[in-house]
Amino acid sequence: MAKRKSANPFLGRWFIEQMDPWDIEEESEELQAMIEFAPHDVARFQFAGVYGEVDYRLGQRDGRPAVEFSWEGHDEWDHLFGRGWAVVDGDALSGVIYFHLGDESGFTAKRAEKAVRPKHK
Repeated sequence: MAKRKSANPFLGRWFIEQMDPWDIEEESEELQAMIEFAPHDVARFQFAGVYGEVDYRLGQRDGRPAVEFSWEGHDEWDHLFGRGWAVVDGDALSGVIYFHLGDESGFTAKRAEKAVRPKHK
């Protein structure tokens, strides 16, 4: 019998609420800081003018569901890449994004509300 894959607790959009050293509240007036996980181990994120496409893998970290990833993207005209990780605890996500040969930034995020579809009569 084939082994059944467990549900991916990361799927969907997460709004980044805090990120060192950026002031996400000030930045979010122009652009909502977020990370969005899609099926097939791909995701994307944006914050403070940085946009990245992600290749992720599911795992465990300290007994909690975790994701480790590499990413490639841009900050305005600069090409960037790096790696990161995150753990999920209910509707909270926390982790670190690393810039290759550069900064690292811890972050926390909250799961976006699921869109409510109107019921047809």
